[in-house]
This record gives sequence, structure tokens and C-alpha cells, in this order.
Amino acid sequence: MSETSKNILRGGQFLVKETNCEDVFTPEDFNEDQMMMKEAVTEFVDREIWAKKEQFEKKDYALTESCMRKAGELGFLSVSVPEAYGGMGMGFVDTMLVCDFISGATGSFSTAFGAHTGIGTMPITLYGTEEQKQKYVPRLASGEWFGSYCLTEPSAGSDANSGKTKAVLSDDGTSYKITGQKMWISNAGFCNLMIVFARIEDDKYITGFIVEYDPDNPNGITLGEEEHKLGIRASSTRQVFFNDTVVPIENMLSTRGNGFKIAMNALNVGRIKLAAACLDAQRRVISESVKYANERIQFNKPISSFGAIQQKLAEMATNCWVGEAACYRAAKNIEERIELRKDNGKDSLQEAELKGVEEYAIECSILKVAVSEFIQNCSDEGIQIFGGMGFSEDTPIESAWRDARISRIYEGTNEINRMLCIGMLIKKAMRGHVDVLTPAMAVKEELMGIPSFETPDYSELFSEEKNIIKNLKKLFLMVSGAALQKYGEQIEEQQQLMLAASDILIQIYLAESAILRAEKMAKAKGEDHAKEAIAMAKLYLFHAIDVIETAGKHSIISFSTGDEQRVMLMGLKRYIKYVNMPNIIELRQVIANKVIQENKYCF
Repeated sequence: MSETSKNILRGGQFLVKETNCEDVFTPEDFNEDQMMMKEAVTEFVDREIWAKKEQFEKKDYALTESCMRKAGELGFLSVSVPEAYGGMGMGFVDTMLVCDFISGATGSFSTAFGAHTGIGTMPITLYGTEEQKQKYVPRLASGEWFGSYCLTEPSAGSDANSGKTKAVLSDDGTSYKITGQKMWISNAGFCNLMIVFARIEDDKYITGFIVEYDPDNPNGITLGEEEHKLGIRASSTRQVFFNDTVVPIENMLSTRGNGFKIAMNALNVGRIKLAAACLDAQRRVISESVKYANERIQFNKPISSFGAIQQKLAEMATNCWVGEAACYRAAKNIEERIELRKDNGKDSLQEAELKGVEEYAIECSILKVAVSEFIQNCSDEGIQIFGGMGFSEDTPIESAWRDARISRIYEGTNEINRMLCIGMLIKKAMRGHVDVLTPAMAVKEELMGIPSFETPDYSELFSEEKNIIKNLKKLFLMVSGAALQKYGEQIEEQQQLMLAASDILIQIYLAESAILRAEKMAKAKGEDHAKEAIAMAKLYLFHAIDVIETAGKHSIISFSTGDEQRVMLMGLKRYIKYVNMPNIIELRQVIANKVIQENKYCF
């Protein structure tokens, strides 16, 4: 399999290269095995988690632990673990699918699952020695043991490498003694193993360690009380204190000083899986909301018949559908990149996975930001549809809103991730991985030329929308290129400009993913069959243009003056031009009618 034959774009290249709909993976492409897995996970969640949602909200930590053990018995904790260590050894798309459908009922279980299968297990499978993997991973994969991840400290949040926890080598050189404080540690209350980061002497970077924990033999480890949180209430979250905790030298994870790299790569995977974990939560909120809207009678008819409610349902469904398109597009890119590296024989399985995910770090940050904000907006609108009942604990919507709030904070705040995706794109450009200079120069020349006043032939489905996507990419290159030219290496100090640039980049990726998904559906089964998908793709692009126009305008008038500003503002107007602007109310009507008729999220 070659990059050319599969047309596998590198991370970030979506900005400068065109993607064909045939080259993207969508949820409509799930194979029979994946559909069976989806059904098995959904059945488990409906029976063991959704039906007991009220208990989770009463901080039943034992229930969370019990459900995790049941998930382990069914193999759901081992999907991404290699078969050699007791796992299923499934591909990246499969791991995303399980993470997606197992996470929607309550954020409490979702957090426990994500912390264990991701940052609690994955660092060992990817960075551990053969002995470490043989010793620990089968126990974690089966649910016999649970893992946690100890990185955050009172003085080390977004700045992960600034931790004060120390690891001191023993006189005989056989062990380290770890002393320090960690906070916001998920699964701390029932874990058997901790991935702990500490600094050796005055090293520039932290080091990772595998630390076993037995409450009957605590080895200098003390747990704080359970934190009382806005949401994810039955997720065990505690402080962890280490006081001369003895860790054998063979339990160092990877090499000395490699902890920061481990932490960052773990977060890349965590970010895209967090996006997946926000998808089924949206589906469930939408389904509950439309059921209520169909049943709630006001002014002698169901409130679902009112345009104000239909608008909310259409926008909620659209954002969820677009998030699905983008998440599974990126997941398949990662899976194919991993396979490509394995087939080339240059990397071990672990190295291939690491580099495969790292390649798409930009997309991982984009998805984390976008989909975490989708679920927050979705749950907020769900409360509004339920009205006064939505504010009551008697309905499942208020807990969904509370659970959603943390997703914009962990795995790196959305502000950090917004700036990261731009910073990483700049680094990729400097390394020659993504050629943004050539197209940026072409855009500059185009702006100085005379624009064409001919109206293109937009008779084919999405022909105009795809042209707009091309122009939005030019707009990004125009604005970001000019800002980078002005500020150079100091661009990262211009955080408000970085945030605006990220808004443009995020909307381009999401809108393009939606159009590609809908186009692929229309080509496969006809435009009539895909009419709701076509409506959602067009509706999302319409909104994306608004976001991009605002971000672009704010940026241009903030760092430019005179003729440069005038030319870029004219370019902005040119690049967001819509010849056949869609009727937004009609689009929403098509989407809402389908959801109301099916009485659930049905796409």
C-alpha cells in the first residue's frame, strides 16, 4: 500500500490539498464486525449504565468500579491492546467506535473508561519494556487491575513539565523514592497501578514511572478525599500524595527525561478519543429532547411542531453528524498511517502507533475543541427544550450539561488546544511536512490580480460548496501568512490572533468533513436518499462561513493598516462569497422533520 494509491494525506495537509470523498471513511462505512461491536457496546450501556443513571448522579463510586469490571469481562477494555498482551488488537477506528458508544450515558463512566484504557494503559503498551508489558498490560486489559495517570500538580496544569514531584535514586541504585503531590487523578479511588511523572535531580524534562498501589501496603502513598465536582460525580477523583514511595528502577517507563514526550503523545490520543466520547452523549441528548418535544403539548399541539424548537433540533443534529464525520475521517487517517508505517517495516508496532497518532496531532486538537463544544451546546439546548423540567434532576438533561463541562478542560483546555493546532501547523510547515509557503504566495499573487467576474457552473452537487472550501483555505493562508510575516517567531505570543486563526482552521476541517460525508452518501445511494445529509452539510458550511468571516475580520484589522488591510479585507469578501446562498430555514426543516418523524437521532 503506497501513499499515492491510497492518497493518504499527512497531518495538516487537508489545508493545502484537495480530498476526494472516496478517500474518506465515514460511519456509513462501518463493516459488519464494527456494527456488531457497536450493538454489543450499546446493549451493555443501556442495560448497565443508562438504566442506573440516577445512581451515578448520587456519587456511587462502587457502581462505576463494578461497571468497569463488567466492561473488562466483555473485552471492552482490551480493544486497542495487542493480542500478545491479552487484548483484541483491533484497529484505531474500532477503538474510536467503542470509545464513542460506551461513553454517552454518563460522564462518570466515560471518564473512568477513558482514563483506564487511554492514559492508564496506553503509556505501557507504547513505551514499556517487554517485561513491563507482560507483567501489567494483561491485568489492565481484563479489568483485573485498573490504571490511573498522575501528571497534574497544583503548580503544573497546562504547563505539564513544570511539576515539582521528585524521584531520588537510592544509594544502592536499585530503586527510586518518589515524593510529591498530584491532583485531579481520575480512578485514584480504585486503581491498582499509577503512571507517575516525576523529575530526577535537575533534569530539564520529567520522567515516567509505573507505580503499583495496594491500599493494604500503601508504600508511602496517601489518597485525598473524593473531590466534589460539578459533573462526572461518580468518577473517582482524588489527590495522591507520595512520601518516599519506593519504585524499582526497572519500573521506569521508557528512558530518563522522556516523560514529557510520553505525556504529550498520550494527550494526542486522549484528545481524539475525548472527541469520540462526546458523540453518543449528543445522540442521547437529541433523542431525549425530541421525544419530550413530541410528547409535550402546548397551545393544543406538540412543541416539536414549533419552528423555534425545530431550529434547535436541526442545529443539534447537524453538529453531532458533522462531529461524527470529522472524527471517523481522522481516525481512519491515523489507522492507515499506522498500517503504512508497519508495512514499510521501519517501525515496531508500538513505534508505528506512536508516529501514526503524532502525525495527526493537529486534527486531534481540532476535534477535541470542536466536539467538546458541540456537546456543551447540545446539552444546553436540550435543557431549553425541556424548559423547567430540564433544570430538574428528574430528567437526564441537567446531568448531561454538567458532565459536558469538563470536556472543554481536560486533555488540555480548549484554549491550549486552539493555540496548539496553529503552533503545530507552523512547525510542520518549517519542517517541510506541509507546504504552506507555496500556496500562500499564490494567494498573495491572486489578491493583486484582477478577479474573474464570470459565474462558474455550479450545477453539480456541492460544486459551489467545494469551491468555497478552497477559498476558505486561501483565506486562512492569507490571514495567517500575513500575521506570521509580521510577527515571525513571536507569533505564539499573539494569543488572540492564534485563537482566531484556529477558529478558521477548525471550521474548514469540520465543514469539509461534512461535505465529503454527504457527497459520498449521495454518490452511493442517490441524492434523495442523502437529502438530510446534504442539508446538514450545507447548513454547517453556512455557519462556518460566519465564524470564519468574523475571525478573519478581527485578525486583519488587528495587525494590519493602510493598503495591506484594504487588500486583505477585499480578499476576505471575495473568499467568503456565496453565489447560490441556501435557504437556511428550509434546510433546518428537512433535518428537523426527519428527527421528529423518527423520534430520535437517526443519522
